[in-house]
Parts: sequence; C-alpha cells; structure tokens
Amino acid sequence: QVQLVESGGGSVQSGGSLRLSCIASGFGYASYCMGWFRQSPGNEREGVAAIDTDGSTNYEDSVKGRFTISQDNAKNTLSLQMNSLKPEDTAMYYCAAIPEPCGNYLNPERYGYWGQGTQVTVSS
Repeated sequence: QVQLVESGGGSVQSGGSLRLSCIASGFGYASYCMGWFRQSPGNEREGVAAIDTDGSTNYEDSVKGRFTISQDNAKNTLSLQMNSLKPEDTAMYYCAAIPEPCGNYLNPERYGYWGQGTQVTVSS
C-alpha cells in the first residue's frame, strides 16, 4: 500500500525558511517521479517542483532560486527546502508520486498517489 506522509509545515515571517519532508512507503521509491504541489483556498492545486526518475529537477517559475527539491533514496524521503518565503507561498503543500518518468510534472492529474498535506503560512 502506497503511503506518503508530509511534515515540516508551520508559520514563518516573510523571508524565513522551512523544510518540508515526505516519507514514502509501499513502493519502489527510486523509480517514481516525485513532486510537491500546493493549494490555497479558492485556487487550483499547482505544481511547485518535481524530481524525475533520473534525478533531474524542475521548478515552477515563482519558486526558482528559492526552493530546492531533493530526495534520499536510502531513507525513502523527499524534501523541499524553502527559503526567502513570501506571503504568496502560503498554502497547503502536498507530496505526490507517479510510477514513471515525470513528463508534464506540473499537471496534478498525472500523479496517482498523494499525501495528506502540510500547512505553510507566511506572514508579512
């Protein structure tokens, strides 16, 4: 049974940092595309970053240079280091997985497995 469990969310002031983690279980983690998405009230879920089966990474334009996605295959853990946070980064953040290369990594419909989410709140 595939499980994704996020942690690390919280409340910070603008300019601060947070590190999100997602522990994966129940599947061959290294052969999956792994992504981070976020959703704020009234908005659609949007892709933030993804790491592909070959280890390459991709980022949504608004987070480039501020967020870093990484994975520890030995620990089946996906991370998202978020620096220089802005109020517009406030959202519920979700970890997601696809059992194949990412393709269009920003499209949430491609991902078949999701965590329960962790809230990130950035105050000005």
